[in-house]
Amino acid sequence: MNGTYSMMALNEVLENKFDELVENCMKSSAIDLNLYQEYDVKRGLRDSTGKGVLTGLTEISDVVGYNIVRGVKEPADGRLYYQGYDIRKLVGSGLDKRYAFEETTYLLLFGKLPTREQLTTFVQVWSSLQELSGHFVRDVIMKAPSANLMNGLQKSILTLYSYDANPDDISIPNVLRQSLQLVAKLPLVAVYNYYAYRHFKFFDSLVIKPAKKEYSTAENILHMLRPDGQFTKLEARVLDAALVLHAEHGGGNNSTFTNHVVTSSGTDTYSAVAASVASLKGPRHGGANLKVQQMMHELREKCSDVTKEDEIRAYLTQVLKGEAFDGSGLIYGMGHAVYTLSDPREVILKNFAKKLAKEKGMEEEFALYDMVERVASELLMQRSHIMKPICANVDFYSGLTYTMLGIPEELFTPLFAVSRISGWSAHRLEELVNKGKIIRPAYKYVGEHKKFPKE
Repeated sequence: MNGTYSMMALNEVLENKFDELVENCMKSSAIDLNLYQEYDVKRGLRDSTGKGVLTGLTEISDVVGYNIVRGVKEPADGRLYYQGYDIRKLVGSGLDKRYAFEETTYLLLFGKLPTREQLTTFVQVWSSLQELSGHFVRDVIMKAPSANLMNGLQKSILTLYSYDANPDDISIPNVLRQSLQLVAKLPLVAVYNYYAYRHFKFFDSLVIKPAKKEYSTAENILHMLRPDGQFTKLEARVLDAALVLHAEHGGGNNSTFTNHVVTSSGTDTYSAVAASVASLKGPRHGGANLKVQQMMHELREKCSDVTKEDEIRAYLTQVLKGEAFDGSGLIYGMGHAVYTLSDPREVILKNFAKKLAKEKGMEEEFALYDMVERVASELLMQRSHIMKPICANVDFYSGLTYTMLGIPEELFTPLFAVSRISGWSAHRLEELVNKGKIIRPAYKYVGEHKKFPKE
């Protein structure tokens, strides 16, 4: 008893000491916010209007959120171009496209749309690179699985370095080879990490399915995730479209800029991609789709009738005041740094989600999201005292879409990575081809020089 009591007392002492360390850390790290304005610091690499500071050039994609009319910026429906091609054309609207994601990846990497023969060859190369060895699955994915699958992705990507005969060669041919392998393998890595996590955390049956060479990426994800391996044509088409929409979004988004920064140091492909995954994990970036789902879960709990707009409005008002959900004051999935009237990705995905909701008998669920989107936009406009609409972004409907596809929430953000690795790879190659300088922005020292105390 005395030993137990002594240990408890010691822990309390250590806890108090650690609290003191935390307090000291916070005091020493705090910077006077007025200094940012005094020195015109571009916090978040944005100017005073919120526009991103120009740090590089790219031909990979163009994100257009407004029009310039006689020198004045005016709100406009958003447009997104991959290598000069409108995203709406790449995705298409019907069920005719089967390999839209593969076609998009080819376009991002090589700058041109593939011919039918080139796409067929590319898909064959893709399929030949998909396989993960049994040793890798057993020794890497199955050991110490993470509850957050993004960490599992990072671990797996970094360990692939050890399976590469020439990992540090950053010549273009070698980096292209590594990029194609990562693009092909990441869907399997994501799904297998999920099953390993479920098996060891919840004792679920462990069934690891190989990918089918005749399937597209979207078809293989659904095939590997479902016990019976079955899916409808619409389900595969919707997932394929979602992968295309998430594949790229300019060089300035957090994870892609991270890739540029890390690549500029001359490091290996696996380290650069793992760094991008770390960035994408954050709830203010790729993790936002999961935040939307969690917010909607709480909304259903707090509102007695989710068909009544007054109740929805009251809950969202609480969210904005920081009195509901996570206390951040954010309505996740709403607003964008560039787009003004609309996010083209959200418009396209919402249309597909509506079709899928009809097939799944989930029209009421879709209607709820539609109402929340509209009410949230109105509340955000009132709060900001602006007349222009605040649009929903692609994260708002991606979680609902994945839910209707039967994809577990743990895989929401990993699927974003599965898609975005195509864009990351294109930007890494662009950075290497153009042999840019190492990226190192300046930080101004605003502390004091101090004399060291005498002994």
